[in-house]
Amino acid sequence: MASFKFAAAALLSLGATSAWQTRTSFISSTPRQIQKSAIQTASLYRNHHALHKRSSLSMVVTDPTAPAIGKGGMFTASNAENRRVVPEDVRGRPTMKIVYVVLESQYQSSMTAAAKRINAGSDNMAVECVGYLLEELRNEDAFEQFKKDMAEANIFIGSLIFVQELAEKVTEVVQPLRDQLDAVLIFPSMPEVMRLNKVGSFTMKNLGQSKSVVADFMKKKKQEDGSSFEEGMLKLLRTLPKVLKFLPSDKAADARTFMMSFQYWLGGSPQNLESLLLMVGQDYVAPIKESMKGKDKVAVEEPVLLPDKAIWHPVAPDIVFETNEKYFEWYNKEFCPDAGIDPATAPTVGIILQKSHINTKDDTHYVSLIAELESRGARVVPIYSGGLDFSGPVEDYFYNSMGKPIVDTVINLTGFALVGGPASQDHKKAAAVLKKLNVPYMCAVPLVFQSFEEWQASELGLHPIQVALQVSLPEIDGAIEPIIYAGREGATGRSVPLADRVNLLADRAMKWANLRTKKAGDKKIAITIFSFPPDKGNVGTAAYLDVFDSIKAVLKQLKTEGYDVGDAPDSKEAIMEAVLNDPEARISSPELNVAYRMSTDEYYELTPYAKDLEENWGPAPGNLNSDGQNLVIYGKQFGNVFIGVQPSFGYEGDPMRLLFAKSASPHHGFAAYYTYLEKVFQADAVLHFGTHGSLEFMPGKQVGMSGTCYPDRLINSLPSAYLYAANNPSEATIAKRRSYSATVSYLTPPAENAGLYKGLKELKELISSYQGLRENEGRGPAIINSIVSTAWTCNLDKDIDDLPDLETYDAKNDTLERRDEIAGKVYAQIMQIESRLLPCGLHTVGVPPTAEEAIATLVNIAQLDRPEDKIEGIPRVIAASIGRDINDVYRGNNNGVLADVELNEKITMASRAAVRALVDQSTDANGRVKEVKNFFDEVGGIFGSLLGAKKPWTQAIINAGFPNVSEERLAPVFAYLEFCLKQVVANNELPGIMELLNGQFLMPAPGGDPIRNPDVLPTGRNMHALDPSAIPTTAAVEVAEDVVRKLLEKLADENDGAYPESIAFTLWGTDNIKTYGESLAQVLALVGVRPVADSLGRVNKVELIPLEELGRPRIDVVVSCSGVFRDLFINQMNLMDRGIKMAAEADEPLEQNFVRKHALEQAEELGVSLREAACRVFSNSAGSYSANVGLAIENGGWEDETQLQDQFLTRKGFAFNADKPGMMEQQADLFKSALKKVDVTFQNLDSSEISITDVSHYYDSDPTKVVQGLRDDKKKPMSLMADTTTANAQVRTLAETVRLDARTKLLNPKFYEGMLSTGYEGVREIQKRLRNTMGWSATAGEVDNFVFEDANDVFINDPEMQQRLLNTNPNAFRDMVTTFLEANGRGYWETSEENIERLQELYAEVEDRIEGV
Repeated sequence: MASFKFAAAALLSLGATSAWQTRTSFISSTPRQIQKSAIQTASLYRNHHALHKRSSLSMVVTDPTAPAIGKGGMFTASNAENRRVVPEDVRGRPTMKIVYVVLESQYQSSMTAAAKRINAGSDNMAVECVGYLLEELRNEDAFEQFKKDMAEANIFIGSLIFVQELAEKVTEVVQPLRDQLDAVLIFPSMPEVMRLNKVGSFTMKNLGQSKSVVADFMKKKKQEDGSSFEEGMLKLLRTLPKVLKFLPSDKAADARTFMMSFQYWLGGSPQNLESLLLMVGQDYVAPIKESMKGKDKVAVEEPVLLPDKAIWHPVAPDIVFETNEKYFEWYNKEFCPDAGIDPATAPTVGIILQKSHINTKDDTHYVSLIAELESRGARVVPIYSGGLDFSGPVEDYFYNSMGKPIVDTVINLTGFALVGGPASQDHKKAAAVLKKLNVPYMCAVPLVFQSFEEWQASELGLHPIQVALQVSLPEIDGAIEPIIYAGREGATGRSVPLADRVNLLADRAMKWANLRTKKAGDKKIAITIFSFPPDKGNVGTAAYLDVFDSIKAVLKQLKTEGYDVGDAPDSKEAIMEAVLNDPEARISSPELNVAYRMSTDEYYELTPYAKDLEENWGPAPGNLNSDGQNLVIYGKQFGNVFIGVQPSFGYEGDPMRLLFAKSASPHHGFAAYYTYLEKVFQADAVLHFGTHGSLEFMPGKQVGMSGTCYPDRLINSLPSAYLYAANNPSEATIAKRRSYSATVSYLTPPAENAGLYKGLKELKELISSYQGLRENEGRGPAIINSIVSTAWTCNLDKDIDDLPDLETYDAKNDTLERRDEIAGKVYAQIMQIESRLLPCGLHTVGVPPTAEEAIATLVNIAQLDRPEDKIEGIPRVIAASIGRDINDVYRGNNNGVLADVELNEKITMASRAAVRALVDQSTDANGRVKEVKNFFDEVGGIFGSLLGAKKPWTQAIINAGFPNVSEERLAPVFAYLEFCLKQVVANNELPGIMELLNGQFLMPAPGGDPIRNPDVLPTGRNMHALDPSAIPTTAAVEVAEDVVRKLLEKLADENDGAYPESIAFTLWGTDNIKTYGESLAQVLALVGVRPVADSLGRVNKVELIPLEELGRPRIDVVVSCSGVFRDLFINQMNLMDRGIKMAAEADEPLEQNFVRKHALEQAEELGVSLREAACRVFSNSAGSYSANVGLAIENGGWEDETQLQDQFLTRKGFAFNADKPGMMEQQADLFKSALKKVDVTFQNLDSSEISITDVSHYYDSDPTKVVQGLRDDKKKPMSLMADTTTANAQVRTLAETVRLDARTKLLNPKFYEGMLSTGYEGVREIQKRLRNTMGWSATAGEVDNFVFEDANDVFINDPEMQQRLLNTNPNAFRDMVTTFLEANGRGYWETSEENIERLQELYAEVEDRIEGV
């Protein structure tokens, strides 16, 4: 980088970042306009004297990228010594020592200046002052120094202390010293820190506990207008005189001092802080009070405060404007003409600023972005708020006098949530305010806890605390694009802009504004589809989405709204044909349609980072997406719409690359695709179509991209809308953060019961006959013999341990009880299969579910209890009507008690009938729900109840055989179901896509399982994850403890009462979002620690459960976190690591603490400390995802199982360590050492939509055979799965789960016929299940031979089925044939020679068909 001194000088003169780095902007203005505007803006900033007076630009004198000196905390290489002021000459004056702790560093320069001014100018006192950034207190050296400073302090000041474990550290030090300190001033912070306040007799000791005038006032304000704590404080300042009337006079004086102190602090300037220190010093610090006896007190100046909210501009003649009329009077008439901006046509960007940066004149980063936007020809409206609620200023300043929005895009530069900042947020209010404004809302992030260099060097990127406060929380408001735009300068703590990031932010804001202002007919849209694994039969891959049918719907909508879609066909097949087949190529060529050939010269000229890719891929064009001379872009253009195929990762079939611990860069073909979209096709926006592509998983930082991270380089300035499945919020969040995409959720197909077929159906009929004839000694035993025989034919002997032997058993020699037991166990198995939920078919965007499909979803919603909403599930209410507890019914059902299996089915059928009765009220003649009738408000309903008529759903349950069911107890669940029905059938997906393409604000919504959390519905909204500090919730901990109990009971039963010593766990991002942290809580429960929530309800610490209370040994765990979990929940990884280390360090008997036992053994074996040996939380290196086992299996790119196991160990062996949490450290030896002690491998299944053969993720991270290879005795660990997809949570073996999945999906006509009805995509979905089933053979060896044999019978041995598959998608059918041959060749499937020969012949036939022979 050029000399920073030169850059600072350029910044000083320009007030812009363009001096640091040249970057081409791709925005709608012409280059000449931009150049003219940029030159005029620069000259305006250079000549304006006001800037030099009021901006901190002139104070930036050190290189922000130079390494900070001194020891730092985890991420924080800053040093409190830079904030220490010691008087040079005391001159006999008493010295007061002030220690302050703040969240951010903008107060540093003002405090330093204030202390120096007092030391130079006061006759009464001298000041020694030292400040700490909150995050520095994690560092032990810094914390020890803080303790020493506090022991000598007179005054302690704290502000915005909102991180629980650090709030505890502050309290731990300050609380014991409180009485000896002359004053303690705490401004908005956690309640336990606020209670430390002490100014004379004024305290907040009772804050949040009992009555106090201050607390009552705060409570009242919160009730009146939802004010946050800080808002309440600000309002209290304004009403101070009224409040003080109620206090005794000495208390009034002390309370007034506290409130004045807060005003000075909010004022933030050196003058205000000087007044604060003088006032508190002369009134409360004993040595100063003593020395001033007989002297007049210094008259302290009143606080110099800016208005609470206003518009600020760095070169305005007035400091701030309190109305936008006054602002535009100056801005439009004086500033814009001089800057070359046309107020009539310029896009307008609203900017939200933090007042403390303006008060403390720490505003360079703000000035920089404002200048960059204006140099691109935009107007700006920069607003601030004195508190943490920005909704008021947004309402006041972003509309004109007619109530019309005047901004085209909004950028929040504070990084905080719109309402409530880091403390307590009101996301609903924020989203409502933003929706009313209805423009794109970007929330950019300044570095707070890291220096530039630490962030640049960190693979993780942004500090985890900042991710939680300044990325996760704004996303819940609906914010997009968390771009880092500024950092701190080491020595002074001042904010400095990051040149290339500010440029990017300005470019992207202009592009979003452009979507608002450009005519629809002129806009260019690039629809990007995926092909995974890369093959012609897989083009248009997306989870549960009928991609080409959905594209048809989107094209139709675009056309309706005036977009130019050229001659786009109006049939799914024709669109598919246009993209898939190159008319110039040979018939049925494997080549897709070529939209553009990019020469290597053009590629290198337009792709600034192309040379960096050569390290991994050699010089362009390479052999991927290339014809040997050019890079090839696949796709098809229709008018202004381009449908393109995103290239793949490129290393899927390369065993060496799959083994690398860190993922390779994108290849030249991938880079060329995005270069084409942005610079050749010149798209105004890209719509990524479905879950999911590769862009967001390219190497780079986890969160807080730099200009060298590949997702950032690839997407560059292109606005991205991304259609993502509503049940996958975790990967959608990765797309939001790493590829700057605004997500639009789509519905997954409604889940239906799997039903029964063939022998399974016959079994149910036999059991039904047996129930009527069980006591008939002639017929009863004969039926049982048939049940046993058919159960063997259906391979149920694998699931029923004591199924009688087929050869020797005769039921007539058995007792009635034993016959009932056999019937009950078989019945339980087939009911488990029949009631298993499976999504049927594929979803098409914009097509809401039919009434029948809505019933299937509502039945599942209705079975769950929701205690937090005081809602009982229908099964619980029905069971209660006959004096039974539903949990007892489930238990009996699971144990095969015939009466309970029957009752469970009867309750299920009654629930379904009741839900059908509800939906029938609103169903039209076409079987669709157009408008949901509100049965609870209907007049007819009232008359009906007066006449004693039952509601239709109650009547349905009575008719099903439960006459005593309570209508009153059913009311809450049916009111809830009525609300859910409205959400299920709402159609918002196409409107959601269009809102983004039209540059509007898309409402936020949680992602997850719509059955557990119906707030996920309606889809078509901007999906977010959850506040990571909110998990695990109390409810999740309760469910987790129940699952752990069942798991340990099952293991103890099968192991003569002995507990396992170590369990290998896999944690997934989406699962923990859907369940609010259930599997995370399971890990903590096994180890015997419990999560503890802080006073704001955030889970930031753990405590050890005493052994006596635990009642069993602490079980050791080895936790493998997915890359997505690592990105979203790094604070929870910290929580687990701290909990596990706590257990390892507990002085307990080794036979009662397996964590400690193993950690001691490993410490000795590896020669490390006990704490290091106790690292148990592992994942990929930052920026890398998965073990690549799925990639290898899906693409056939693996030689043997050893390769897969090596990939797992190499790629997943990066340890998280709470003692140095800024990195993921490669710890392969420790990982292997922990895994070799594992007795059990364990995963969770949490939703019916995604099961273990639907995706490759589950087996990709399964360590079963890895553990077997590492164990000294080579014994395969037991593999278990917890299934919490229904209210009846169960723990099964992996083999049982694979069988259940195969029977309900791959082998089930209801499933495969549903898939085949969608055509081309459906064949691919069936083949995917087969390939994933083989994946389990490879990683765990838990697939029964009959699964492959039966699948071969269904899809290959049936000539008619064979032809259907071949005609519908020949490429996918060829993959299916290959999978069968591979399963046999690798020893996973034993079958007849005849079957193998048929497959080989078929393979040759399909190849010829594809090649057009």
